[in-house]
Amino acid sequence: MCDQVLPATPVQKNKRGKVIRSKQKRLVINLYKTKKANKPNILYKQLIQELMTETGIGRNSIEKIISEYNGNKTISSPIMKKNRPKIIEVIDDFYKNAIRQKVHSFWQNRDPPTLDKIVNSVSKDDRLPTLKRTTMYNLLKDLNFIYTKRKQNSVLSEREDLIVCRRNYLRSIKAYREEGRTLYYLGETLVGDKLVDDSIKSNINAFRKELTTDASNPTGTDKSKYFIIIVHIGSREGFVNGGLTYFNCKTSSNDYDSEINGENFLKWFNNILPLLNDNAVIIMDNAPYHSVKAEQIPVSSWKKANIMKWLQEKNVHVDTSYVKAELLDLVQKHKLAFDKYVVDEVAKAHNKIVLRLPPYHFELNPIEQAWSMVKEYVKDKNTTIKSSDVKQLLIEGVESVTAENWRNFEDHIIKEETKFWEIDNIVDDFIDDEYTCTFNVRTSSDSDDSM
Repeated sequence: MCDQVLPATPVQKNKRGKVIRSKQKRLVINLYKTKKANKPNILYKQLIQELMTETGIGRNSIEKIISEYNGNKTISSPIMKKNRPKIIEVIDDFYKNAIRQKVHSFWQNRDPPTLDKIVNSVSKDDRLPTLKRTTMYNLLKDLNFIYTKRKQNSVLSEREDLIVCRRNYLRSIKAYREEGRTLYYLGETLVGDKLVDDSIKSNINAFRKELTTDASNPTGTDKSKYFIIIVHIGSREGFVNGGLTYFNCKTSSNDYDSEINGENFLKWFNNILPLLNDNAVIIMDNAPYHSVKAEQIPVSSWKKANIMKWLQEKNVHVDTSYVKAELLDLVQKHKLAFDKYVVDEVAKAHNKIVLRLPPYHFELNPIEQAWSMVKEYVKDKNTTIKSSDVKQLLIEGVESVTAENWRNFEDHIIKEETKFWEIDNIVDDFIDDEYTCTFNVRTSSDSDDSM
């Protein structure tokens, strides 16, 4: 059970109408040049499809980016309207997760959550920004909550695919602990200037002290802003010695994709594997650079001949009379054995296994608490705004996080895992009770009518 392949989580698609920024264009071009160099005979349509899959950007946008680059050997920056961002766009994953926890706390108390209950609860919490009802509605949808009609109210519950993904994860990590395997938790974070709009900063600074690492009284002459992405890995024994690396970031965005691509992440990953215990489990999220596919799986945009060739290479019997729909059906039946990630295969070659966190569940990764300690250390010690000083403080901050801290962090997330396990059962019991009640009322009504 422990070594079964869990369903792959696709790269999140770029929203329709969303501006393609320069960093995304650079990502496309870097991937484009790498693929052309590694696969000189790759078909253009297949190349475009791979870029779409790995970046989440649409076909037309990718083709325009490549055309612009081939014509000018450069990429242009988009013309951005100076519109004030909507609050739902400003709130980062940390705050979204805080609101998710509000919903879960209602279920844990066996009080079925509704939209109005969440709005009222958030409005009473001084640590969180107050959101309008419509904004909260959209935010909860963004967090994969669905509204199920029960009696007079729409009760909030999570999408079934997210629940299944979480249950698979909880079962797997429980089994790995029972087997005595070493669990390593991998993660990245951004350190730098203010990451939220000033209009809401005052409402939420108290809730997330590690939001910024700016010096309270900067004395340096360098007025430029710094943003640094740090990557590390740790276990109950603490951060792994030699595992720390960082990237200079040109933006304050929490989207690291343009700064960390699959190639440089894989290079770092290869370097840290020998530092880990044998037969270990490496836990990470579903970031795109963690999830580069070992090979592309046929999709409907592929030509029929290419789909047939792929199936034949996998020793799948293909009848020459099959139409494209039948071929794609065969792909669906056999793709699980070949739908693999590059880092998973590399880890397996070193007698280690990768386990991916369920989407939107960073609170199940103890490295998030370690990041909080590191950022707090940098914030307290920083007296300049020079990135070179911050990098040194980051090293010191990482060294300040002890093995005892890590054990406390993991003990905390084990309690979180138990909480999620209980919440899913509570939701099931509630829905079953509601269904039974509704069924009995309808049966009674039908009986009355028949009389």
